[in-house]
Amino acid sequence: MNTLVAVVVAFVAVAAVAQARPQEPTPKPIAILKLASDVQPDGSFTYEYETENGIKADARGNLVNAGTENEALNQQGSFSFVADDGQTYSITWVADENGFQPQGAHIPVPPPIPEEILKALEYNAAHPEEDEEATKRRN
Repeated sequence: MNTLVAVVVAFVAVAAVAQARPQEPTPKPIAILKLASDVQPDGSFTYEYETENGIKADARGNLVNAGTENEALNQQGSFSFVADDGQTYSITWVADENGFQPQGAHIPVPPPIPEEILKALEYNAAHPEEDEEATKRRN
């Protein structure tokens, strides 16, 4: 009988803890306010969309150097969203032979290269023979 009482008490305790835990509300679906897309047989495309919670995105692209070994898809676009802090963050971007290049006011940028380092790099580029001599001496 004591075992049955212990099992019932344990079950009630577990049920009480589960009931006391805050329940996550089911998230409300976010409506899509705008959606447009156009994809062409030549590989060019455009799309844009906007949602009711402030997300916006658009992009366009086209195939360059089609049929060659330098074939590539050049693209550009933008997106924005409202973050938890209430601020809208926006990015514009280009993706081409130089890679993905985002720009936005909130993206950190590296500090400028110190002038002494720039001068040293310029000197090294102007005097490659000194680099070769130093390499030969070390070997």
